[in-house]
Amino acid sequence: MQTRSQTNYEKNTLYEVEIDFEEAIILWKANKSSLGNGTYKYVCKNMCTSGKRCIKKCITGQDYCSVHIKKYS
Repeated sequence: MQTRSQTNYEKNTLYEVEIDFEEAIILWKANKSSLGNGTYKYVCKNMCTSGKRCIKKCITGQDYCSVHIKKYS
C-alpha cells in the first residue's frame, strides 16, 4: 500500500464539462417573476383553480403566497 507522499497523482487532469445554459436559465426562471432591471421575485408554487399558476409573491422563507400557505401549513 502506498502512502499519500508515494502516490503519483496526475496534476493536469482535465474534466469535460457540458452545461446547457439555455435549459438552465429556463429552469432557474420557472418559479420567479421578472421585476425588470435584472431583478426577480419568487412566486407561489401552487396552481389556481383556473388551472393557471399562481403569480402572487411568496411569503419570506416560504414556497407559497399568503392565500395558499394555509393549505400546506
